[in-house]
Amino acid sequence: MNIEQKLPEIQKKLKESQLDGWLLYDFRRSNELACEFLGITPEHFTTRRFFYWIPQKGEPVKIVSKIEPHVLNHLPGKMIKFLSWQELELSVKAQLSGLKRIAMEYSPRNAVPAVSKVDAGTIELVRGFGVDVVSSADLMMYYTSTWTEEQLNSHLNAAKILDETVAKAWKFIGDALKQQRNVTEYQVQEFILQEFATHNCVTEGKPICAINAHSADPHYEPKPDTSSIIRVNDFILIDLWCKEDKPQATYADITRVGYAGPQAPQKYVNIFTIVKNARDHATDLVRQRLGRHMPLHGWEVDQACRKIIEAAGYGANFIHRTGHNIHIKDHGNGTHMDDLETHDTRLILPNTCFSIEPGIYLPDEFGIRLEYDIYVHSDGSIQVTGGIQDQIVSLF
Repeated sequence: MNIEQKLPEIQKKLKESQLDGWLLYDFRRSNELACEFLGITPEHFTTRRFFYWIPQKGEPVKIVSKIEPHVLNHLPGKMIKFLSWQELELSVKAQLSGLKRIAMEYSPRNAVPAVSKVDAGTIELVRGFGVDVVSSADLMMYYTSTWTEEQLNSHLNAAKILDETVAKAWKFIGDALKQQRNVTEYQVQEFILQEFATHNCVTEGKPICAINAHSADPHYEPKPDTSSIIRVNDFILIDLWCKEDKPQATYADITRVGYAGPQAPQKYVNIFTIVKNARDHATDLVRQRLGRHMPLHGWEVDQACRKIIEAAGYGANFIHRTGHNIHIKDHGNGTHMDDLETHDTRLILPNTCFSIEPGIYLPDEFGIRLEYDIYVHSDGSIQVTGGIQDQIVSLF
């Protein structure tokens, strides 16, 4: 991102948020959000602390070590060089003198770990200069979580590949069973990875194929020597995610369930229906609230989804958040649909994407998770991507 071009917009947002400025800090890439925002790539050699101060009005200030003055050379602003720790502290203090409220990559009580990147000692230092430090979480997301039109198209292509790949995986399993050939969870995983390679896609980690009790483990990973053979009448969960193998491509992420027989037994259908209703209820909230240009926080989506499963008596079996932000990493740094693992108070912004993936997991029996992705357009309308599963897939 070109900070110089974005500076008027950033300063406008600071004014709207009643912030005197934004203080970005890093030490040895401890603040990956600041590094991404400032365009400090992994190729940059950084071993010393630096601060980048963006005031609500006026010119930014670069506070850098005399040993590494080059680290912020690509950014606009006046440069202040320090050698000793005393000079560093005085330089920061001078910029904050007389100010009241600034933003940093901080989360009160570490409620949202994904944005809590500045260490407690540095926060203590800055507060010691008489300013109130608030979270830059929503501000940062405008610049590290929103997508370009090209990134949206990349995501849509990845989502299409996933939808087609899982359909091929069901056929791969079904054909093997009909022909009475052994097929394992691991072989399905390898089949999916080969499809990704064919379409020039990459993935973080490996897709999941989990049958019966294995599907009750949300992060089960089939191994070549321990994965199960899939047999007739088994319940099957497939979770897969990928992106195009090109710079700034964005992920898509889906989960589907199937039954290795002509018709799934009622015990699976009952749980599937609850999970589907929870997914749809959460999606309706997103569609209605954002369609009316009303604010919506990640925790609210999680609550809307979770209350459906709780009302059905399975609250204790929904053991993860409702969804996660999606960006150039499968689990991005933007708003998560979460009021379980964290209380995510961040807003859902236009031009961002996230998953909706409720699940019910019955230990030693089976688990059902349904996942698709939602992209929020600039006008507040939403687009569900990756396909919508409304019934359990029957392989025969």
